[in-house]
Parts: sequence; C-alpha cells; structure tokens
Amino acid sequence: MKIETLNIDLETRSGADIKKTGVYRYAEDPEFAILLFGVSVNGGPVTVYDLANGEQIPEEILQAVAGDDAIKYAFNASFERVCLSEWIRKHHPSLMKERHYLNPKSWRCTMVLAAYNGLPLSLAQVGDVLRLEQQKMTEGTKLISRFCKLLSENAKDKYRRDILKKLDDGFRLMDIRAPRFFEQKHDPEGWELFKNYNRRDVDVEMAIQEKLKKYPVPEHVWEEYWLDQEINDRGIMVDRELVEKAILLNESIKEELLEQMRELTGLENPNSIIQLRSYLEVNHIRMDSLSKKAVQAKIRELSETGGTMTPSDKVREVLNLRLLTAKSSIKKYEAMKNAVCADSRCRGMFQFYGANRTGRWAGRLIQLQNLPQNKMADLDRARKLVEAGDTCDLKDRYPSVPDVLSELTRTAFIPTLGKKFIVADFSAIEARVLAHLAHEDWRTEVFRNGGDIYCESASKMFHVPVEKHGINGHLRQKGKIAELALGYGGSVGALKSMGALDMGLQEYELKPLVDMWRNANLHIV
Repeated sequence: MKIETLNIDLETRSGADIKKTGVYRYAEDPEFAILLFGVSVNGGPVTVYDLANGEQIPEEILQAVAGDDAIKYAFNASFERVCLSEWIRKHHPSLMKERHYLNPKSWRCTMVLAAYNGLPLSLAQVGDVLRLEQQKMTEGTKLISRFCKLLSENAKDKYRRDILKKLDDGFRLMDIRAPRFFEQKHDPEGWELFKNYNRRDVDVEMAIQEKLKKYPVPEHVWEEYWLDQEINDRGIMVDRELVEKAILLNESIKEELLEQMRELTGLENPNSIIQLRSYLEVNHIRMDSLSKKAVQAKIRELSETGGTMTPSDKVREVLNLRLLTAKSSIKKYEAMKNAVCADSRCRGMFQFYGANRTGRWAGRLIQLQNLPQNKMADLDRARKLVEAGDTCDLKDRYPSVPDVLSELTRTAFIPTLGKKFIVADFSAIEARVLAHLAHEDWRTEVFRNGGDIYCESASKMFHVPVEKHGINGHLRQKGKIAELALGYGGSVGALKSMGALDMGLQEYELKPLVDMWRNANLHIV
C-alpha cells in the first residue's frame, strides 16, 4: 500500500521546560524521548505505537515520515516535525540524508488551517467552536503532568519513602535515588488512558480537517509557512559568553540596587510588590499598578524640592530604583540562555499566523520583533567592558548599568563569518494598508509621493499647513499620536495607551483630537 498521507500526534518528555526553551532545545535535551506515536495512515483508523514500552514504528511509516512524498498533518506541526527530526537522527540516522531537520514542504499544519479560518490556536478550543462529535480529552493536562514532566522534589520524596518501607532501616531517605520521571509501570491504568488521549488527539485533528475541507489554505500561504519553518530551523546565532556575562553582571548590580532600596525603605524584600505598595501607602502614595508606565508617571508627578531629602524625594528615588531593578530587557538574555541549542543558535523565534485574525507572525521566546534600540555612541567599548566583567569601569562611565545591558541586547546576536545583519522595518505599514483598503485616497497620495503622513494628517485635522521643523511644526506631534492610535477604531483610551499624555497633551485635548482625525478620514471610519 502506498502511503499518501499521515496524521500524526506525539507524546514526549524532556528534561527541558518547553515553555522556556522552545521545541528545538527541548528535543535536543539528552533526556528527550518520544513516548507515544499516534498515527493514521491514508485517513484510516488511528494506531498508537507505545515506544516507551518497546513497540516499534513500522519501517514503511518511518520511510514516509522521513521522505518528501507523503503529506504529513499535525496540529502545531512544527512540534512533531522537529521532535521526529531529532528522534530519527538518533535512532535511524540513515533516513535523515544529511539533513538536520525534516523537510517542511511535505508537512501541513492543522493549526494554521484553523488560524487561517479565524479559529483559535488551541486544539481543544477549535474542537469546541466547531462542535466536533469527539472533543479533546479533558484528562490530558493531568496525564501530561504525570508522564511527561520531571518529578517535583515532593514526588521524589514520596517515592523514596515508599521504597524505604520495603528496605532495611539502615537506609536514609537521600540514599535512595529517585527517578527523574514517573514510571508508567506504576500506573498501568493511567498509561492506557494516556494512549487513548493520544489516539483521540489524532481523531480530533482529522475531524478539524474534514470540517474545514471547503475552506482550504491557499498554496501561496503554505509556501509562506514553509519559508517560516526554514527561518525557524536556521535560527540565529548568539554570543553565549556575552549572554552569560550580562546575566551575571545584572544579578550583581540588581543586588546592589535592592540593598539601596532596603536602606531607603527598611523593607526586608523591596522586590515584593506587596511590601513596596505598603511602603508607598505609609508615605501617602497609593498605586494600583507598579508597571513601568505607572511608576514613570508617579515619578513625574512627585515635585522636586531642594535641600535635604524630603519624603517626596525619598519616594521618588525608591521608584527610580524600582524601574532599574524591574528592567525587563535582561530577560531577553535569560531567554537566549534558555533557548540556545548546542551549536549556539536559538531557533523557533517566530510563530506563523500567531496573530490569527491578521495572519501576522508572532514573536516567541526572545521576541526578536521587539528589541531595545541602540543609541549609545560607544557601543563597542561598553560591550568590551561587559565581556570583561568590569563592573567598576561600567559604573564610572555610565549612569545606569541596566540601561547599558539593555542597549547591548542586539549585539548578542552574531552573523555567520563574512555576513552581516540588516535591521529593517516597513514604514507606516498599518497606515498604508488601512488607507488602501478603505480607499482613503488623499492618504494613499501622501504615501505615493513620499510625503510625511503625520504632517499631512495634522494639516487635515487643524486646517492649516504643517511642516516638520517648519510652519506649525508643533502640530505634527498631535498628528503623529492620532495616526498611531486611531486608525483601527481607537479613541481616547488608545491615545492614552500610546502615550499621548506623556507627549505633553492634556486630557481635555484628547476627545477633540479623536473627532478631528475621524472627520479627516471618513472612508476609514
């Protein structure tokens, strides 16, 4: 029988946390294993191969998985493809034909099919929306926690105590080496349920395909998906030494900043939101949120006074320290450390159709679509100081070491020898597409002629000529914030979230600004 299609679902385990590492590093982990291989051949009944208990996948199915002729379907197919790539390379290396990952062009992702049709990115939620006769089994979360994840310390202690009951008193609790994973032989009924769960997932995925067969994904979208998979397979190289040094340096600086906060506040743990809020309330300052924006707004609110430190000055300094200790850019270094593979490349940085209403890519793990900008004039010098771990020189040269680490984030990515990175972005992409779709022709002409949409928008809104750095140039900023916030149904709330008040606009100006922009863009409205 010729195998033309395979519907596949895997149950796996690994010593890595996939939420932190992504699937590439997860599958590369030494403890990675495929436990169950559920498959339907040519749309037939689902068979589950219990690899954890020694069952073997038939040779003809393995050949079809590794080859390019049979079409493979899976929900979130990149998971199955990457996991099977690592597993086949380890157990059947001759089938990989010198490829590092299986060719994505013979794979179709049922999740992309669902997303293309405006459905959720969750198998259970898609099944619910489509009202499938068979739904994903609700026991899945519990079964995965039991059979696929590392045992907690409490679970290991319970295992040791159970063993101790059967052994001589001469053993101590820690003398007994507990397994890192739960052994299926200890719960045969649960394991059978787990196999049924694996089988059901394949059934649900096939039911989604059947339900959506009249609404297929166009070939050109699949071509974009294959390109996406190639990009994710290639990954991006990171400077592991710089990453490690940045993390160590940040830990050292953060502890110093927290010590300063302890001295100012008397708090045991000033990093605690609850403790810090209590401290602020004692100082007659109530804050519902300690987010970056909220803290920055409160710092501006507190007036400066000269002379000795007043309570207001003291609180402002505490809030400034809060901003520095909570700086999130260092998290990107931690994400790099978690996701990096053995060859120093981070993979799986993008999710195709991650924004399922628009089809846009979504950033994952490191979030390459949102990196801090480089504004420092002496970036190379700062980088060398971080690489050398020279904390003293960094403190002497720069007012904020966390800010330096933030700006150096992009420099942690390194191109292949003889290559270079080009940083590019579409110019006003949302505004251009919106003008085209709505036939707001005056805007399209501005873009076509290389004009400044912020100036032209302000000119339409205020009925006066506006030139950047020229006549009525002060109105350009109002045109800009209106353009950024109001194009897709936004109003006063959108202006605020886009930072209108931070730009110097007053509360009373916002609603009139909304009305003026809408009057100038009737087709868009």
